[in-house]
Amino acid sequence: MKKIRVDHIYSGDCISIMNKEIAKESIDLVYADPPYNLSGKSLSLVNNTTGGPFYKMNEDWDTWDYDDYVAFTEKWIKACWEVLKPTGSLYISCTYHNIGELIVAARKLGFKMKNIITWYKTNAMPCLTRRVFTHATEYVCWFVKGKKWIYNYEDLKKLNPQRTKEGSLKQMRDFLSFVELPIVQGRERLRSKNGRAFHPTQKPEKLIEIIITASSNEGDIVLDPFFGTGTTGVVAERMKRKWIGIEKKQEYAKEAGKRIKKLLCQDLILS
Repeated sequence: MKKIRVDHIYSGDCISIMNKEIAKESIDLVYADPPYNLSGKSLSLVNNTTGGPFYKMNEDWDTWDYDDYVAFTEKWIKACWEVLKPTGSLYISCTYHNIGELIVAARKLGFKMKNIITWYKTNAMPCLTRRVFTHATEYVCWFVKGKKWIYNYEDLKKLNPQRTKEGSLKQMRDFLSFVELPIVQGRERLRSKNGRAFHPTQKPEKLIEIIITASSNEGDIVLDPFFGTGTTGVVAERMKRKWIGIEKKQEYAKEAGKRIKKLLCQDLILS
């Protein structure tokens, strides 16, 4: 039986680490923000007047031959299937670029799809080319492995900022299916020394909070195979979950470690 290291960042390839280091059916929840395969061309509009400097994402880890990308997608989702408990859930962030490939791969492996959450980015860049509709949304696909998945309905209702006329908790059709959140900015945004975003796809902590609330309980283990700068670990730690992060890029893993250590020091001071 493999001994699981929780509250730990693994450095390396997520497929290899899930297969070799993480015990089968040991994880309660997986949140994944994989490469979208939308890089390959650079675009820099430093003097953009519609919302400040704009740089199109163009990262080597996000550039794939299509067939290679499909094969990679199937392999990492299969690894997630192996480590998830029968009651576990898999949430995957995506855009129109890769949602089709993700859904097909997950269904082929046996996952059942329960919902697609739409994240409406309230501060998305306007359509600069004027040749397509504005890309103002991303998605989170929710899959379950078995029939007895976790879904904390009453706890989720508390996250809904909207209330009834009487001030009581509302149903969630006006909140969770269509989540309105800005792209990460301000103090929450991690930045490089040059002022640009340290990681191009840093997700809002509030979005991760919704996912962790929905499909895990205190003490459960949350795995993020594309850990980036550690948002999942930060939120899981705050919500009293155990977590495991896997990150291939060394500079992201180091920054994630610093970010979580800073949170832990703050918690110790407050307590």
